[in-house]
Amino acid sequence: MRALLQRVLEAKVVVDGQTTGEIDHGILVFLGLGKEDNLEKGKKLIDKVLKYRCFDDEQGKMGWNIQQAGGGLLLVSQFTLMAQTQKGLRPDFGPAMPPADAKALYEQLVEYAQSQFAHVQTGIFAADMKVHLVNDGPVTFNLEVE
Repeated sequence: MRALLQRVLEAKVVVDGQTTGEIDHGILVFLGLGKEDNLEKGKKLIDKVLKYRCFDDEQGKMGWNIQQAGGGLLLVSQFTLMAQTQKGLRPDFGPAMPPADAKALYEQLVEYAQSQFAHVQTGIFAADMKVHLVNDGPVTFNLEVE
């Protein structure tokens, strides 16, 4: 399971011309699910995202998490994060979780995130999403859990 976090000034997901999720400042998370992933690992990752200190505090250091910064969370499924890219010139998506299983787990993780944090928005699983963002910093982190 991988999460690519981007601290943003604003972000939104558009599907077929309609905005499906939108936040002002906060964290945009691209979430990749692998074959061995499960809800327990997902909850650990969501907890880490919500506690991750990537916002400036009063001293100008990355001391605040998303809640302390008053930000929003935008969760976007992205199976391409699970691609193996070490060999060749074409990504290998073999490590990615099959779509039906991934959709079920993604939906459970969205529900869990919403139960832990009030300001959660999403894209649409497996849709052709257009993601608009203004990266703040830029600040980007790759998080994984064992």
